[in-house]
Order: sequence, then structure tokens, then C-alpha cells
Amino acid sequence: MVLHVGILGGGGISETHARAAYETFGLRITAVAGQNAARVKALADRFGATALPDAEALVRHRPLDLVLVGSPSGLHAEQGIAAARQGLHVLTEKPIDVSTARADALIAECEKAGVRLGLFFQDRFAPAFVRLKAAIDEGALGRPLLASARVKWWRPPEYYSGSRWRGTTGLDGGGALINQGIHTVDLLLWLFGDVRRVFARAAASFHRIEVEDTLVATLEFANGALGTLEATTAAFPGYPRQVELTGSEGTVVLQQDRIVAADLRTPRPELVGEAANANPSAHSPTVSDVRGHRAALEDFVAAIREGRSPRCDGREGRRSLALVEALYRSAREQAPVVVSSQ
Repeated sequence: MVLHVGILGGGGISETHARAAYETFGLRITAVAGQNAARVKALADRFGATALPDAEALVRHRPLDLVLVGSPSGLHAEQGIAAARQGLHVLTEKPIDVSTARADALIAECEKAGVRLGLFFQDRFAPAFVRLKAAIDEGALGRPLLASARVKWWRPPEYYSGSRWRGTTGLDGGGALINQGIHTVDLLLWLFGDVRRVFARAAASFHRIEVEDTLVATLEFANGALGTLEATTAAFPGYPRQVELTGSEGTVVLQQDRIVAADLRTPRPELVGEAANANPSAHSPTVSDVRGHRAALEDFVAAIREGRSPRCDGREGRRSLALVEALYRSAREQAPVVVSSQ
């Protein structure tokens, strides 16, 4: 049975969603909607879909079974709720929204409607990270001790000045942390476990935006491990994301979406050596390699067909946002903050 897909948003990430859907067996793109009429029409024409003016029109379009939300972050919950109320499954770009209150409303509405809700956190589908997650769960890293994560990326000034929503509190929810760094926040939570307390400092160090382009933080994990996190869009020319995880049995080093070192007391050679994808995330928002999004979408489609939760459902997607909220609160108050759990 073919599932009919609606693409919500006319920006670059919506093109990524459309390409992923086009390459996924059993899906047909039937409608595209967004505020930029010219870009929406071009995307709709490219994939043989109907161009629509807004989210309200899209969720009422038929045939339609699921919606891929790629609009500004501050609209994710509102538009996802509208889709759920029409009986449509919702797969949204990260973050789930810009506040946990809105995230909770979206989660509740999808549960009430009996539809699936998922997040595009494609790190969870990178083959190297899937193997690493299994190895950590098997105890290969031992007792977690220390995590270090650095997202030292570059975005030129026009990345913000040319957008109505990037770098704004209302529609972006923040800056480098919630937009660029949140994939790494999710990865830390997925691999190393929940964080119970944070202490952060943030600043607009280079870009003229109302939110941060640089944030540094210390993390206290629930399992007793400590960690540090850096996120910035002001590090010219941009460097690959790097994460180091140390446990009582050794250290694993991740760079972008591959493992470059696994120095463990009990060697696990299968963890190292897979080639990285082609996405130039460190210095560009363009997603040229859609394999990660396609894998997330394929899992979401399987979840619909099998009546199960997707690998990253709404509650999993909320975890990273709760940590981001705590980091922003800590930066505002210049004090340690306990991360809320729900």
C-alpha cells in the first residue's frame, strides 16, 4: 500500500525531506506547502505534487497519510498538532519545537489521535553509531566517566541576515545550541544517558543576532559521568563535530558521523573505519547526502505499517529539548540548573 506524503516548508531542509521520500519505497509525495510560493511550486513541480499555500491547506489535502515538517522550529508543534487532528502521522525536523511545553502538547495530541510522531535525528541511524550504541549497552566502554563534545561550526553573517527566523527567539528558539548543536545533544543522551545538572555560559560573540552564536557548558550525567559541551557558529572556517566518550574500559572518539578511534581494553575493531557522509555541516547548512534522513524516514514508515513507535519518537525527541532549555536557563541565570525530567 502506497503512503501519501505532504512536505511542509519550502526551505532547503524540505528539499532534503522530499528527496528522502522520493527514494523511499512505498511513498508518494502528493503535496507541498510553505510561505515561499516560488520555492514551494518549484519543489512541487520537481516531484509531481500539488503546491499549496499553507499548513492548513496541506493537512486537509487528500490523499495524505503523513506530513514531514520542515518549517521554522517554533512552528513544529502547532503544525504537527494540526496534522494529528486530521489523522495524519507526523515526522518533524529537529528540534521537536522551541519549548517543552509545546513539545508536550504535540506529543499529547498525537497520542490522542493515535498517530505516530517522530523526529529526524539521523545520527541514531548512522551505521557506526548504531554499532557503538550496541557496544556501549553491552558494557564495552565500562562505567561512563567523561564526555567531551565540540560543535565548532561556521555560518556566514548572511545565513542569519537572509532569514526571517534563524537566530530569533520566537522561531529558532535560540542559536548555535538549539539549531546546530542539538544533534550532538541528542547523541550524548542516546549514547551516554540522561543529564541531571548543567552550568552554561552563552554569548553572541560574532553574529548580530538576538540569541547565542556560542555556548559552553559543563554537564553532570545521571550515571555520575561528567562532560563538557561547546557549540558555535562563529568558528571560521568550520570544523567537523567531535565527541569523545571515556569509560572505565577505554575511550571512543567520534568525528562528524564516524568513529575515528576506539581505544578499549577489549578491542572492538568493527567500530572503526567507516567513511563519513558527504554533508559539509561544519560550514554549510546544505544537506547533500540524504542517507541519514532516508533511514529515519524508512524507520518511521515501518513504524506506521507495524504499529510500533519509531526509533526516535516524540518523547525521545523531547529529551534533547529539555536539556537545551536547562542550558539556556543556566546561561541566563549564570547558575547551575537541574534538568527537568518527564
